[in-house]
Amino acid sequence: MERQEQGVQEFRLPDVGEGLVEAELLRWYVQPGDEVAVNQTICEVETAKAAVELPSPYAGTVRALLAEEGSTVEVGSPIITVDDGSGGAGGQQSGGGQEAEEKPLVGYGQKAASTQRRPRRNRASAAAGSPPAEAPAAAAEPPRKESSGAGAPNGSSGRALAKPPVRKLAKDLGVDLSSVTPTGSGGIVTREDVQRASAPAAETAPPAETAAPAGAAGGDTSREERIPVKGVRKRTAAAMVDSAFTAPHVTEFLQVDVTRTVEAVEKLRERSEFADVKVSPLLLVAKALLTAVRRHPGVNASWDEQAQEIVVKHYVNLGVAAATERGLVVPNIKEAQTKPLPDLARELGELTEAARAGTLSPSDMSNGTITVTNVGVFGVDAGTPILNPGEAAILAFGQIREMPWVHDGQLTVRKVTTLSLSFDHRMVDGELGSKVLRDVGAVLEDPETTSLAWG
Repeated sequence: MERQEQGVQEFRLPDVGEGLVEAELLRWYVQPGDEVAVNQTICEVETAKAAVELPSPYAGTVRALLAEEGSTVEVGSPIITVDDGSGGAGGQQSGGGQEAEEKPLVGYGQKAASTQRRPRRNRASAAAGSPPAEAPAAAAEPPRKESSGAGAPNGSSGRALAKPPVRKLAKDLGVDLSSVTPTGSGGIVTREDVQRASAPAAETAPPAETAAPAGAAGGDTSREERIPVKGVRKRTAAAMVDSAFTAPHVTEFLQVDVTRTVEAVEKLRERSEFADVKVSPLLLVAKALLTAVRRHPGVNASWDEQAQEIVVKHYVNLGVAAATERGLVVPNIKEAQTKPLPDLARELGELTEAARAGTLSPSDMSNGTITVTNVGVFGVDAGTPILNPGEAAILAFGQIREMPWVHDGQLTVRKVTTLSLSFDHRMVDGELGSKVLRDVGAVLEDPETTSLAWG
């Protein structure tokens, strides 16, 4: 233990995004034995909001990786140990050296509190062995690893090495960690080890093969697929459920002739200030929403549950929903109400690309005030979007279709879309919601003469 404190530094998973409690470790960029420098990227994690690269706070030699790729790690849990060379010959003993390396795998509190974790493990198990006497006894570990887990007569039941999520899984499945044969690096018990221990019959191939036909006719295991829900998708699912059952949603629809919007998009593409950015109808929809917010600021608000107050925002952080491989994300353009159209187009394109590449920062995803989502790109006419948590309204923009339309008193073919505005009825009543939707539609019907600033 002293060797660890003197020469080996633990790096615990930090909160990289405003109160998050866990993250998925996507990949390691270093391995045990590698030399690392301060601020060198060591791994990539995916929080509930974005993928983030973590730099090393220490310089030295990587001693151990304490979390596996693909695992979910709680904030505050150690993920790596680095030998900074300050411990002298502390980590060079061959017998006790491995024991010193394994101990950080157990710790998920502070380094100085590692001695406090030992009694906690003894309470969780029924082991009565003395931890100080067992610490240098590296020979006590092999029997536990070689045994298939019939109890722990060697007194090592309180010393099972496992990360907090694995301990929780073992508790849920009723598995005694001291009886599990570890297969993880450094003798750590993995999630798969616990699952095997909970279903001993699944450890051999024949039972696994005979179990498949029971769940799928003819043994066709391709009929079902289980996809773990974690990271961004897990956070989005929880947020949508919370929003749907907290805010009283109302959705209104409006069909709009956007022929002139489509023509305006073509004109903008020819202008020099838009030469290096993507111009699409969504850009003008976003600008139309900003125009409506300026006229009706009450739609750009949030609900303060504790104070029972409506908080009207006099700034617009415009959220843009984006579908990615990691799930739905909603980054936002900060102070969008101040952006001229070329800058709005540029930031819209940059956020969309960053979302698809998985390089959004937590700040990109925070503090949105109102959102626009383009369901038309999927060939959908309309929908009833769920509010982004903490916001009063969200506008959905459907596909643009050629439809028969009465224009200037004549039946003709025009380009038409459907707008859907969902709003929180605690803050936005039917009149306000209708005015906002009508104003967005009016701008899109004639974008060049309804105070839509192009500059």
